[in-house]
Order: sequence, then structure tokens, then C-alpha cells
Amino acid sequence: MTHQLWPSDGVVFDRSCTDCPRLARFLADGRKEHPDYYCAPVAPFGDPKARLIIVGLAPGFHGANASGRPFTGDHAGLLLYRTLHRFGFASRPESKSRDDGLKLIDCRISNSVKCVPPENKPTPAEIRTCNRYLTAELARKPAAPLLLALGSIAHNAALRARALKPSEYKFGHAAEHELPNGQMLLNSYHCSRYNTQTGRLTEKMFADVFARARKLLDER
Repeated sequence: MTHQLWPSDGVVFDRSCTDCPRLARFLADGRKEHPDYYCAPVAPFGDPKARLIIVGLAPGFHGANASGRPFTGDHAGLLLYRTLHRFGFASRPESKSRDDGLKLIDCRISNSVKCVPPENKPTPAEIRTCNRYLTAELARKPAAPLLLALGSIAHNAALRARALKPSEYKFGHAAEHELPNGQMLLNSYHCSRYNTQTGRLTEKMFADVFARARKLLDER
């Protein structure tokens, strides 16, 4: 069965990577505690020819870290995939498992950090170390016109992957940044449980960002 995962070629993605000792230890402990979990670096997922590339933070322990697919199995994925389906970027509104047949359409999802971090908080050093994978991924399709960063860490990671200074592009929900290479970078608050339950991010706010993404792509 096709998982629609980006090829694991050791440059864009390396499932055996242990370059961040703290994350490697955390994954090893996770495998002991949850032997049925995926518990490894999680590959990007989606259409290799995508014009929309979504950059998240990192796998959730009981979500992507368990399932092996970004935003699959956790609260954040409920809103993300429902919204992707609403705007024609996903074949289904729910992501249940990496074998459920769901496909992304003109869209790909990646993460700033490919391994689950303790308490969902990667260190600055871990973010920098993992950035080479995002850099390689974005370099493979430099013509992709639209990046969508979920949260400030993803925003900064996407800019660094494009050799741009985050200080020159301020993160803000629904902010739009035109990059020197012709790409557009959109921002959204992360669709985490905390953000949605506290009202910092509503479903309408999230939908409005994707409506804008759809409009920009349709205009092109």
C-alpha cells in the first residue's frame, strides 16, 4: 500500500538519524514504553509536485510519533486535515493512520524537527541541526510558490532553510511575506490543542488562512 511518503534518501529525510542525542534517547525510551509506536524520525508526507508546502513544528508523541505520519493521530491533525479537505488539498477530512489511503492534493506537510521532542519543545540546537533536512526538501522544489508555516518556530525554520534572516520577516497570524525567490510565506498559529482550546486560534481563523492560500494558488 502506498504511504505517499517522501523518499528516504538520507538527504531530505533519514529515518536512522541520531544526530540529536536528547531526541535519540527520548525515542529509544519511547520504543521501550510503547513497542507498537512508530518512534522514529517522521518523513514529510504529500504530493511530490505540491505547490503548497506546510511546515509544522515536530511530531506529537501520541500522534505522528505513534502513527509515523505528520499530524496523524493527534488533536492538531483533526483541524488540519478537516481544513485541508475543505479547501481541496486532501482526499479525506480525517487522517486515521498512515495506511488509511488519504492523499494530499497539491500539498505536502513537513516539520521543522523530524523527531518528537520531550514536552513538544525542541531546543534551538535541535532545530538548527534538523534544518538541513528542510533545506534539502525545499531545494528539491524551489519553484513551489507557497509556504505555510504553522507557528513561529516553523516560520523561522522555513526562512533559515531558504538562507533568509528571520529577523527580517516578522511572524504573525495571517501574515504574508514575499520572499526574494518569488515564493510567498504565509503564517498561522499552530493548530495545537492549547491554541484551539484557549481560543487563540479558532476554526474560522485557520480556515481564513487556507482560503487565502487557495486564492493565491488559483491566481497563479
